[in-house]
This record gives sequence, structure tokens and C-alpha cells, in this order.
Amino acid sequence: MIEIENPREFPDRARGAYATIGNFDGVHLGHQRILARLRSLADQASAPALALTFRPHPATLLRPLDAPLPLVWPEREALLLEQAGATEVGFFKTGPWLLSMPARVFFDDMVRGLLGVRGLVEGPNFAFGHDREGDVVRLRTWCSESGMAFETVDAIRVGGELVSSSRIRESIRLGKVEDAASLLGRPHRIRGIVGRGAGRGAGLGFPTINLESVDVLAPADGVYAAQAIVEGEPRTWPAACNLGPNPTFGETARKIEAHLIGFHGDLLGRCVELDFLERIRGTRKFPDFEALVTQIAADLEATRVIAGLRPGE
Repeated sequence: MIEIENPREFPDRARGAYATIGNFDGVHLGHQRILARLRSLADQASAPALALTFRPHPATLLRPLDAPLPLVWPEREALLLEQAGATEVGFFKTGPWLLSMPARVFFDDMVRGLLGVRGLVEGPNFAFGHDREGDVVRLRTWCSESGMAFETVDAIRVGGELVSSSRIRESIRLGKVEDAASLLGRPHRIRGIVGRGAGRGAGLGFPTINLESVDVLAPADGVYAAQAIVEGEPRTWPAACNLGPNPTFGETARKIEAHLIGFHGDLLGRCVELDFLERIRGTRKFPDFEALVTQIAADLEATRVIAGLRPGE
């Protein structure tokens, strides 16, 4: 992963690349199609396949109150871009100098000049530069005039609608994690640091972890079947996750809790990631602890089935 704060310090190994530029939030199926074509062209030319993106997302500076939470954190985004085909990933450090730059200046001075890009691959709706004036029509002309290769890759439709980060974000906000997974090509993942909870789960016989400092979009309130990835552990664990308040205990604060099936040990202070597989039910208040325990047991059994565990596992 290359941090581009001073483009003049861009590493030589990534110069002369075939590149794609954009905000690849989620690295969804449409992004993956672009990266696959980019890698094919780069390999034919014996050139690096470079994905160029921006950190933070420009919307956080242009519309800070309306900027959405990201779908992935930067290190995971870089990994996903590489898995999709990029041999190099560069993050421009977003700032006023970049946001105010006209598209033609960015193309001439950055893309052609300092980075020495030999060809570009973009989606049909790509636009860049101040006021997004650099659309694919202008970009195709500029590339042609400069002797650079240029291709656009058709967008992908799922269920008759275009795959987009905003569509995925809406699915996650509604708790439709299976729909989100169909657009991402994998389950939606969050991460957080395990904090100290009230310990009620352990008292009920179902110890849970409480995730704090979650830095990406989490699904709507409800109970979900998930897969847990624990920092430093070589395997994963099925997990029943509760997102939202605990109305049975009169709590209104939103929490992210998970019971890792089969895990034994203390995770306090460790990083845990959760892949959301399926929504089991919504959040509701139970009349007493006995009803709550019965429902938790049912949620765990549903999680086992969804995760594909055999009886007794």
C-alpha cells in the first residue's frame, strides 16, 4: 500500500502502470470487474496494475455532516483491491490541494507526469477532478491525444439494478446482509476492539464480547448469524450477534455483542472481525429472563445451522 502525500516520492516500481482511479468503497462486484480487466491489460504490457484511490473519502471533507460511514477500512480495502487484481495500491491523501485541482491538471501533472501511467481502465460513470468535470468522454479524448490506452468496463447488474456502494450501504442499513453479500461477492465485515461489558451474557450461560470502536457501517438492529475472525487466531468461529439496545434490561444504548460458539478464553482488548451471514430476527423485549434464555438458545441453534455446523459441533 502506497501513501501518496507527496507524489514526487511515488516509488519507481509502480510507475509506468496501467491504472484505475476511483473510490472503491466496498470493492464490490463492479469494482472487481474493473480490476480484472486492468490486470489483464497490465500483464499483457508487462506493467504494474495500479489502483489509485483517496483517503479519507472526499465526501468527508466536502460534506462532513452527510459523509457516510465506509464499508471497509483502508488496510482491508487495499487487500481486497490486490485480491481483485491490483499489484499496487496507492492512496492519495485527500486535502484542499487535491479537491480543488481541475481534472485536466490532475490528468496532465499527476497521472501522466509524476506517475507515468500508460493506460487507464474505468467504469462508465467515472468522473474526477474539481466539480467532477473529468468524465469518461473527456478522459478518452485526453488519453487518445497523449498516446495512452483507455478502456471502460460495463457496470454489473444484480436483480436488474446496478451494483453500487450506495446500494450496498442501503442494504446494510436495512439489515439485508444477504443482499449486501450478493453485491459484494462476500459477506459484509466489520471490526472492533473487545471492551468490558456488563457480564449479563455470562450470567445467563452465554458469554458475549462487546465490540467497541467499530469504524465501518454496521447492520441495522437485530440478531445475526456471523463468522468471527479473532486477531492472532488461525481459525474462525460461528457467532450469534446482537446489534442494538437490550430492552429486556431497560437499556437504550446501541451495542454490538457476539457469542462465539466454541470459543473459550478472554478476548478483552483484542481485535475481532465479524462477517455477517444472515439476519435471524429483529430486536424485541422479552417478558422475563426465562423467555430470553430460550430465545438465545434458539438463536444459537439457528447460527449453527446457517454456519453449516454438524450436530454436536
